[in-house]
Amino acid sequence: MYRFAKAALNLTGQGSRQVAVRHGSSSSPDFHAKYGLPVLIAGATFCTAVWGYVATSTGIVWNLSPVGKVQPKEWRE
Repeated sequence: MYRFAKAALNLTGQGSRQVAVRHGSSSSPDFHAKYGLPVLIAGATFCTAVWGYVATSTGIVWNLSPVGKVQPKEWRE
């Protein structure tokens, strides 16, 4: 990490090219191709399950529409 920070502070073109090459070769380029869709599906399933539980089992009253619930106050003169 120290070498990366030191190279990132080097403002010459050579230093920035070295950082880009070193950073690109350190990670696997096909990670998203291998695991992207399963991670997306797992995240969507988890999110749907949690919100399904919250919406149905926690007893929260959602009060989505105020129509018919808001009454005007009586006029005082």
